Amino acid sequence: MRLLALLVALLIAGCATPPSGKPATTDDETAPQAVIEKPAAPPPAAPTPQAAAPKPAAPLPPFEGPRAAVEPREPIALVDRTTPPADLWQRIRQGFQIPDVDNAIVREKTVYYAARPEYLQRIFDRSKMYLYHIVDQLESRGMPTEIALLPMVESAFNPMAYSRAHASGLWQFIPGTGKRFELQQNWWYDGRRDIVDSTTAALDYLQYLYDMYGDWQLALASYNWGENAVARAIAKNKQQGKQTDYAHLTMPLETRHYLPKLQALKNIINNPEPFGIVLDPIPNQPYFVAYTKLRDIDVRLAAKLADMSVDQFIALNPGFSRPLIRASVTPRIVLPADKVETFHENLQKLDEQSLVSWKSYYPKKGETLESIAKKHGMTVSHLKEVNGISQRSRTVPSLIVVPVSTRTADMGKLPIMYAPPIPITYRKIYHTVKPGETLASIAKRYRVSAEDMKQWNPKGAVVGQRVTMEVRSTAKPKPKPRPQPKGKPKKNAG
Repeated sequence: MRLLALLVALLIAGCATPPSGKPATTDDETAPQAVIEKPAAPPPAAPTPQAAAPKPAAPLPPFEGPRAAVEPREPIALVDRTTPPADLWQRIRQGFQIPDVDNAIVREKTVYYAARPEYLQRIFDRSKMYLYHIVDQLESRGMPTEIALLPMVESAFNPMAYSRAHASGLWQFIPGTGKRFELQQNWWYDGRRDIVDSTTAALDYLQYLYDMYGDWQLALASYNWGENAVARAIAKNKQQGKQTDYAHLTMPLETRHYLPKLQALKNIINNPEPFGIVLDPIPNQPYFVAYTKLRDIDVRLAAKLADMSVDQFIALNPGFSRPLIRASVTPRIVLPADKVETFHENLQKLDEQSLVSWKSYYPKKGETLESIAKKHGMTVSHLKEVNGISQRSRTVPSLIVVPVSTRTADMGKLPIMYAPPIPITYRKIYHTVKPGETLASIAKRYRVSAEDMKQWNPKGAVVGQRVTMEVRSTAKPKPKPRPQPKGKPKKNAG
């Protein structure tokens, strides 16, 4: 009887234990069932002559299962990935790939965002127009969908965001990086603000950074800090025998907090309820489409033909910098998917002349902003506004737009977000201090503020030493007044 009980116990254990090296359960959605052929039983070993033949064992009774009651398992909830989710947020969650970061900074940022539901709601509301396009592009490239949340960190999903470093758009490209990734930047149009073009450039850049490091956390740090800066930090750690991952690099405070901000937003979006955040569903379908059969057209008229407000039109087409869209410069506009037919039908009813009420104007020598504005029935303030000229400036640009006719041009004020000035690049220059010069006098000569001058040169102006300044790339010092030739009286100013 003891032998019988032992065999029954072994049989029960064999039924309850999975094969060695395999999990007891598998995830049906991620691990397809493999068909495994059972190997043939090995041939019986030849009997040893010295061994005595064992006595035959008594036959076993049929197995009826364990005596003790077994609790039934909870059914495993399966996620159907064959059917696209109706909510875009769920689609984003399903594409998360970047390893989570969990540290004190992440927890601090999570608390910060969760305590500001109104701020988050404004970001989420703005993102509704752009998220589908970004997610669709990410998935087509096989990139992590966490990247779709990056504009929340960069620009709060405001395509007109503009930083002190002259970064612009959803993805905050500086002019140089924008040009590197083929973002057009000219008087009419800034591709860094264009939703489609800037997204393509940002994903190209991020993929390039990932290919460089093979690590998304380092790629994101490089996007914020610069690839060369991250490369130097990695090289420094290697020399010191330290680890070279994101967590162990020495980096500026802004970059140290950059990834935790993204992680905090990911935490909230992944599971908003515990944070008291309401995440309204976003339809998992295209919000906008591109319209490419374009002709020169006024911004206001384009919005009207699509049955949209000017604000709505600009929110989808923030790259335009003037009240006139030049098809030769940007032969595409973006419209809500349900407005394209309306726009196309209305456009076909109009001739070329009725589409445009603004024209290019090249100021003549001697003309002033005041004289140009008066000539075209505008106020100086309005002329400056539509041409992106600072209200303080008196400089006449080489090219501006003016109304074709005061009777046809819509002179209404455009939205404040509409025509920001094209960013100006800055460069460092040096000046050797001469006797009698002060920081204030040098600042005046180079057209920089005295406060900035003090900040750049805290030691002051020392004769014979150089001072540093950041000036516009085109800035030149004012020419010194020519000394009057001796013996000739000055001309009477009156």
